[in-house]
Amino acid sequence: MKILLIGFSKIKYMPYANFYLENIDCKNNEVHLLYWNRDLKDEDTSAYGDLVLHEFNCYQEDDVSKLSKVSSFLKYRRYAKKLLRTQKFDLIIALHSMPGVLLSRFLAKQYRNRYIFDYRDSTYERFGFYRSIIARIVKGSKCTFVSSDGFRCFLPESEKEKIHTSHNLLVDSLEHRDERTNFGIKSDKIRISFWGFIRHEDVNRELIKKIAADGRFELHYYGREQQVALNLKQYASDIGATNVFFHGEYTPEERYKFVRCTDVIHNLYRDANMMLAMGNKYYDGVIFRIPQICTEGAFMATVAEQGGVGIGVDLSNEDFCEKLYDYYCGLNKTSFEAKCDKELERIINDYRKGAAIIKNATSEQ
Repeated sequence: MKILLIGFSKIKYMPYANFYLENIDCKNNEVHLLYWNRDLKDEDTSAYGDLVLHEFNCYQEDDVSKLSKVSSFLKYRRYAKKLLRTQKFDLIIALHSMPGVLLSRFLAKQYRNRYIFDYRDSTYERFGFYRSIIARIVKGSKCTFVSSDGFRCFLPESEKEKIHTSHNLLVDSLEHRDERTNFGIKSDKIRISFWGFIRHEDVNRELIKKIAADGRFELHYYGREQQVALNLKQYASDIGATNVFFHGEYTPEERYKFVRCTDVIHNLYRDANMMLAMGNKYYDGVIFRIPQICTEGAFMATVAEQGGVGIGVDLSNEDFCEKLYDYYCGLNKTSFEAKCDKELERIINDYRKGAAIIKNATSEQ
């Protein structure tokens, strides 16, 4: 079978692609991967030697207005459509909502019931025409995966039998579950860590301000630094925040090192999409048995509290730091770790169901 995975960023920023790649027999199928090199910097792709790679090169900053991205989105669509026209694929996997939308008409005409749709972004759902496109994509798909059950509210109820959950679980992380237990570096400070693409400037300014005024905590940021990160660094400097640190870009493997130095995971967001999403760090928290703070009222906070693996917090509360300190100091290590194990079991059961669906879909002739 000839399979194309359609990504929308550099490979290293698409960890969710592993859910599909780990469950496709890449030796006995011809597997292609389209990805977007947005910063025009070289990327180590040696780990993907079994794949046929198609790199779309077009500079595009991520944290800019949506309108300014239209031109590059259209260029991406032209590139992807040319690839689809010149090569005949048996199965398409759209790894993000946006490439699915950009290619929706082509998929509907040429690949109906021969594509898998991975839905993981509700940013544009306030537009009725966009919701109708999403509904059409789901109806025409072989099956659809959602990265958060919170997104199901946007998808057609009539198609619920073909909609499944794809957790952002990095299977190789399971081999490092005891990283913090065995190699954890102790500190007299409670170290709050964020890793990933640093965005959401308002939320992070608020958090930096709170933490900077409380010597019981440290706040650490790991991730590539575009304009928002640079603004936050300057803000931390301006207010004399000596307990806020920026460590820059990292490789996936380096995550295991700073897990050892983390006491609480920062999973705070405030935009409409992230209020329904499940972040990658949620799964890291469960796997590495690290408590996490999520935005009060967010879907992720609800899941974290139900599983006992984190809490929802309100940054606007004057006693935010006090509540966080009491929460962390009040944790029972044995009980907390047992809850992480139970939540991980639930996630893995869902993962296995999805893996079976992918294996079946990519083994049909």
